[in-house]
Amino acid sequence: MSNSNLRPETIAAHSLKAIDETTGSVAPPLYTASTYARDETYTPKLKENYIRGGNPTLWHAEEAVAALEQGVEALLFASGMAAITTLLETVPQGAHVAAPDVMYYGTRDWLKRLEAKGRISLTLFDAANPAALAKALRKGETDLVWIETPLNPTWDVIDIAEAAKAAHQAGAILAVDATASAAVTTQPLTLGADIVFHSATKYLNGHSDVLAGVLVTREANARWKEIASLRTRIGSPLAPFEAWLLIRGLRTLYVRYRQASANAMAIARHFEKHPKIERVLYPGLASHRGHTIAKKQMTDGFGGMLSLLITGDAAEAVKVCTRLKVIVPATSLGGVESLAEHRKTVEGPESPVPDNLIRLSIGIEHADDLIADLEQALG
Repeated sequence: MSNSNLRPETIAAHSLKAIDETTGSVAPPLYTASTYARDETYTPKLKENYIRGGNPTLWHAEEAVAALEQGVEALLFASGMAAITTLLETVPQGAHVAAPDVMYYGTRDWLKRLEAKGRISLTLFDAANPAALAKALRKGETDLVWIETPLNPTWDVIDIAEAAKAAHQAGAILAVDATASAAVTTQPLTLGADIVFHSATKYLNGHSDVLAGVLVTREANARWKEIASLRTRIGSPLAPFEAWLLIRGLRTLYVRYRQASANAMAIARHFEKHPKIERVLYPGLASHRGHTIAKKQMTDGFGGMLSLLITGDAAEAVKVCTRLKVIVPATSLGGVESLAEHRKTVEGPESPVPDNLIRLSIGIEHADDLIADLEQALG
């Protein structure tokens, strides 16, 4: 049966290819070779004959992710930042980039670094203001609009279709960091985005044992070919074992994500009116300022990410994290285990994140145990 006739849950569960054609194995093979022989005419037997250009395990993982995102091609990198910085290498010298002021701090810091070096001009806009993105664009000058949705760690939601329309009218492309929606609940390419990014370390792998990033494109154009060439030249494709682990993780993506989403919703509702919580930031709540857009473009749950603004200062927020017994005080997100972190400590004093914000990555444990753990930690 063609993949076009299969639902995404089935594509993920079979990691695109259910059975290895050579052996009949129902688990995908792992190819670890760094180089591949040529045939009797000295023609490479594969499309690439050296690992820096890719290998069969990598290509398998890329095809699976591209299918889930409804893209034409995907490129996997050795880290999320490797993927992001390679994309940014394609921005022309001095061109303009627009991005949210609150987002993953690693991306924001790298954009600011490029601006400080005169490599790009940069406008950071307030994503909470629906009109801010369009105002940030410069027709004929803006080359790239970079957005996240939901935004880390406020979980504000940007209308992807409207962002794509504005970007294209300005002559720019739209790239969407969809790490938190994980191809399960939002497909940005179908809403007009040109490129989708995931920190594949997170939900796509889902087991806190892989460092990886991925770009997926709507069109295999000249810019995409440049990205692929840069990945090979820089030497940053994902290694075979990590690609194999990613394939393993993809096979449970939908069941993991749906359970995490259900748990996060239960936690958000429980603490929404809690006396020791100022505000719960979760797009699944009607009280969240991005809820209307989230309902429109998030079709299968609102994800496992939420933040709590506790009643107290930064020191109290840190204490809450250290009192947790079930939820692990650690950085990252999207794993089967729940994590909590004081985001301001992680991002540093220049971060725009509130001092009393605790970011939670909710896993697949029983929701009642997670709620009880947070209750005891709040004291």
